[in-house]
Amino acid sequence: MYTATYQRRRGEIETYFDRTAMAAWAVLTSNSPVGRIRASVRAGREAMRATLLSWLPADMSGMRLLDAGCGTGALALAAAERGANVVAIDLSPQLVALAAERAAKNPFSVRVEFCAGDMLDAALGEFDYIVCMDSLIHYAPADAVAALQALQARAREAVLFTFAPRTPLLTAKLSVGKMFPRADRSPMIEPQNEAHLRAMFGVARTQKIASGFYISQAMEVRP
Repeated sequence: MYTATYQRRRGEIETYFDRTAMAAWAVLTSNSPVGRIRASVRAGREAMRATLLSWLPADMSGMRLLDAGCGTGALALAAAERGANVVAIDLSPQLVALAAERAAKNPFSVRVEFCAGDMLDAALGEFDYIVCMDSLIHYAPADAVAALQALQARAREAVLFTFAPRTPLLTAKLSVGKMFPRADRSPMIEPQNEAHLRAMFGVARTQKIASGFYISQAMEVRP
């Protein structure tokens, strides 16, 4: 599974969040005021998280969930509030530390294990649900599909993931994004072909979220 392209991009993502964008990401995922573009991204991410949570059971007591690419931990805590035992993992140790710090005062954080590492680590075990919110969007299509197949094999109920749909609008916005200062750029987003994903996986449902510069599509696939 760990192809050379996957490993290279994994290293770029870790470096980006740990060294380049940590401060900006902390602000984006807080309630602090932000500019118009970042506000649209924040709103899009909140809408996407709400969509993914709406696809999870209201009562997750006794269930095990992997938040793969947990960021600052908002989804992990929401799942824990429903009774799930959550493993929240991210490549960036600094993001994981921020997530744990923010969760410290939440009484449901006792159900969340925050850890830095690779979401494909087989040592993490099996889960009832696996959620990958915007954690596969920077990988080449073939690597993202291989990662999904590996995760699908470890999910008893479903894998919920997001991808960047290959559309003219997204292509145009990615081109504009290249004009931003390098400090404001994340590793290149790799659009996916929706028809190809549908052919590869048994898609239970899908939902696109478009909010300014945030364009992402959620899918649910089952084992």
